[in-house]
Amino acid sequence: MSTDKRRGTIEAHLVEQQYYKPPDEFIEQANIKDPNIYERFEKFPEGFEEYANLLDWYKTWDQVFDGSKPPFYKWFVGGKINASYNCVDRHLSTRKNQTALLWEGEDGEQKNITYQDLYREINEISAALKSVGIKENDIVTLHLPMVLELPMTMLACSRIGAPHSEVFAGFSATALSDRVRDANSEYIVTIDGYYRRGEFLNHIEKTDAALEGMDERPTVLVWTRHEKPMVDIKEEYILLKDLQKEHKRELVDPVERNAEDILFLMYTSGTTGKPKGCQHRTGGYLAYATGTSKYILDIKPEDTYWCAADIGWITGHSYIVYGPLALGTTSVMYEGTPDYPHKGRIWEIAEKYSVDIFHTSPTAVRMFMKWGEEHLEGYDFSFRLMTSVGEPIQPEAWIWYYEYIGKKEAVIVDTWWQTETGGHMITNLPGISDMKPGSAGLAAPGIKPMIVDGEGKEIDREVGKAGNLIITRPWPGMLQTVYGDDERFISTYWEEFSDTNSSEWEKWSYKAGDGAIQTSDKYFRILGRLDDVMNVAGHRLGTMELESAIVEVKSVAEAAVASRKHPEKGEVPDAYVVLREGNKASDEIRKCINESVEEGIGKFARPANVIFVEDLPKTRSGKIMRRLLENISNDEELGDTTTLSDPTIAEKIRIQVHGEGGK
Repeated sequence: MSTDKRRGTIEAHLVEQQYYKPPDEFIEQANIKDPNIYERFEKFPEGFEEYANLLDWYKTWDQVFDGSKPPFYKWFVGGKINASYNCVDRHLSTRKNQTALLWEGEDGEQKNITYQDLYREINEISAALKSVGIKENDIVTLHLPMVLELPMTMLACSRIGAPHSEVFAGFSATALSDRVRDANSEYIVTIDGYYRRGEFLNHIEKTDAALEGMDERPTVLVWTRHEKPMVDIKEEYILLKDLQKEHKRELVDPVERNAEDILFLMYTSGTTGKPKGCQHRTGGYLAYATGTSKYILDIKPEDTYWCAADIGWITGHSYIVYGPLALGTTSVMYEGTPDYPHKGRIWEIAEKYSVDIFHTSPTAVRMFMKWGEEHLEGYDFSFRLMTSVGEPIQPEAWIWYYEYIGKKEAVIVDTWWQTETGGHMITNLPGISDMKPGSAGLAAPGIKPMIVDGEGKEIDREVGKAGNLIITRPWPGMLQTVYGDDERFISTYWEEFSDTNSSEWEKWSYKAGDGAIQTSDKYFRILGRLDDVMNVAGHRLGTMELESAIVEVKSVAEAAVASRKHPEKGEVPDAYVVLREGNKASDEIRKCINESVEEGIGKFARPANVIFVEDLPKTRSGKIMRRLLENISNDEELGDTTTLSDPTIAEKIRIQVHGEGGK
């Protein structure tokens, strides 16, 4: 086990927050309000059958869990199931005319797709895919934006037993090519283009460029955003709308998949090293996504639910497509950006469709907070439940979310989980536990997290020290492996805190790679990636707590802290700060920031520099790339910026800090 200093305990100077109780009306209607649920899930592995029983199986499993070859665990062994059937077919007898997807296009288009419509479309697409030679176990790479064809193609793939690998539409041709090669994918499904901020983007040119360096070129199938193509499409590409018409009204029986068969690959962003293809199984993943959708997001069939993530990320897979559709609910999909054509666009849509549950990220909340609450005025919407997902949310942002978007009435579930986990791992059950700003909450039913030091020894929560977050017991939603690389799977996720020579699963623990603290009330607070830790004059500090102290200043919308090498102190923090609209950079605000850090953490943590910037470098999933800010602080070459939503931002900040002559 590693004794690397960067993997040891982290000092925590977090201010305890007050609890917020869920309204009585919410508790009365909650899907889960029985606290004995935790006791039911203590029975391992039988507790997880409660999630699996939410689905329809062709054949029930013979064994819930097989841990005989850790960490290559198996779930619901012997069971046979089809994800597409569970998301569509089984609802037809009770709600075929209910809307499954409410799609809002950026150019003003709107489509309502009922479950019957979805059934017809998926069958025709399945027949079209089979007609070009796609068969069971062929991996189909999708490179699609937020159009209805994306979930429909995913479900068509799962219907015929072909695992899908969706590559986020914003990714470059190189990123697409890398993922196609790694998956040995012989098929790409893409689209001619889509809309962003009123502009039609040529999307298919990325596929054109991706194919240039390939010796063996995959078959390319192309959706069109409108009835006819808007850009030039190569003759050898196959137009899917035309192909679908050739299979009008055709029905395709769902393939009975073994529970352990691959459902999809989801590649991590690959900001460092080769992208990892997280391989997810059919039965365990679908059970976990469905169960957590019902128990944690409180989704009901009669709800209108809106997860404002992109399906190109795991959040969209689990909590737009598979979980909500398996429950038979109505989901909103939106093609465009939250500030086009105006900054009230999200609330306009929420009012239009009477959205009950709203699912978004801390990045989005901070953006809304930066714009100001005036952009919420005049819109009549009322959320029952709201979520936070993707990264830690600072208490200041949580409280603003609760007060201005939730109107002090909605329950908030903050959630910690990862691409690799398949679904929520640390979060409150909304009808049972009190909310606590900045805290991800309690362990989800059946999940066993632990905080350990660099030696792998558990840190007593009474000590108030943060450390490495690990998961000590398997769960159904977990990845099976890194596609094509079992050794990397072990070295990345298991080696550091497991006895890798043991055949007993109890001696293996999953390394999350995040720092966290568990307080005496058993609530977990996530401090961010362990790489985002700095050693300031002997004090190990997580960037999240520094950033939390900074955004306590009312004029600050967002902050990111990067470590800069210092000859005496080892490292010092540089703070990159985005102000709320209507505020200008000033020495007074800088003074308030320093005082907030000194008061919340201590004088030793005071930022060496406070740099006011227009925006922060973020990945297309909204995560702040602190690594690039660290490069800037240390006047080093900027690393890979291809995964950024706007690659120019990092260079602008570099010039602002170092001038044109910097590296």
